[in-house]
Amino acid sequence: MRFLMISALVLALAGCAGNVVTDYNSSAVFGNYASWAFAQNAGSGAFVSLDGSRVQSAIERELKRKAMRKVPADEADLLANWKIVEEDRLEQTGVGLGFGYGWSNFGWGISAPPPVREVTEGKLVVELVDTEINEVVWRAASRRYLTEHQSPETRSELIDEVVSEMFSKYPPGLE
Repeated sequence: MRFLMISALVLALAGCAGNVVTDYNSSAVFGNYASWAFAQNAGSGAFVSLDGSRVQSAIERELKRKAMRKVPADEADLLANWKIVEEDRLEQTGVGLGFGYGWSNFGWGISAPPPVREVTEGKLVVELVDTEINEVVWRAASRRYLTEHQSPETRSELIDEVVSEMFSKYPPGLE
């Protein structure tokens, strides 16, 4: 019985941990926003990358679901800005090796740690900027990462899932 209760508690807590973190300006009246456009330098590159195109399509789809109209930037209530923030982390692969020799209470040992490699990952961040006050009023950041080893299909699915989860928390207070 105790095992079942602990298992249920672990599953409940795991369900609470989301893949997206959001923040917002509590003084913003989100019901007043009806139109949007992409910020001029959304994605922060001279050209829209393959992932950038996927992100823009996903944002456009989700804002359309929220019944918001896409208009030219000078007429928009909100500007949608996004970026993929690159982060490096170390990853251990394989197993470490060790050798030892002992006798009674005395011994020697030597070991080598598993191989380590640096992996670059991309974290998606989406911001909505109020054009009247020129300030970010809503921000979402992914806890799931794009990696260089993912296939185009996997990257597309991940971007769709993450952006969908981000906008499930927009407007704030409806969760």
